Amino acid sequence: MNCSIAAALDVVGEPWTLLIVRDAFYGVRRFDDFQANLGVARNVLTVRLKKLVEAGIFRRVAYQERPVRHEYRLTDRGAALFPVIVGLKEWGDRHGPAARDGKPMELVTRGDGRAIEPILVDAPTGQRLDLTSVRAVPGPGAEPQTREFFERVTRTRR
Repeated sequence: MNCSIAAALDVVGEPWTLLIVRDAFYGVRRFDDFQANLGVARNVLTVRLKKLVEAGIFRRVAYQERPVRHEYRLTDRGAALFPVIVGLKEWGDRHGPAARDGKPMELVTRGDGRAIEPILVDAPTGQRLDLTSVRAVPGPGAEPQTREFFERVTRTRR
């Protein structure tokens, strides 16, 4: 499949779930359209869509009464996966097979169609973030094991 996201997922995880979400971002809503575009087995797609609905990523909406047919629409929770999909796309564009052949797909603004280059920024300051500008620390919900892990890592770095 000529898709940077698919190439990235070959390295970082099971592809079908996020590829279904990716297609929903493109506007795909119906089972047969997901199946045709992805080439995923119908039984696998059925299971994945059911799990996505159960997880609150999609909601099923009837679009036909006889016979009853449903489409799958992203919820707010599903839409919140947008930065994940964009991040995987960007990684695939830089480090996957597309890196040598050119991007298979670009993101453009809806207004003027200008190609965009996504970056990760800190919302309050607008500061660009990368691996060298941040560090991980235990958060308020960290369990004791997590706190111990970060203490060990911090001691090791000194």
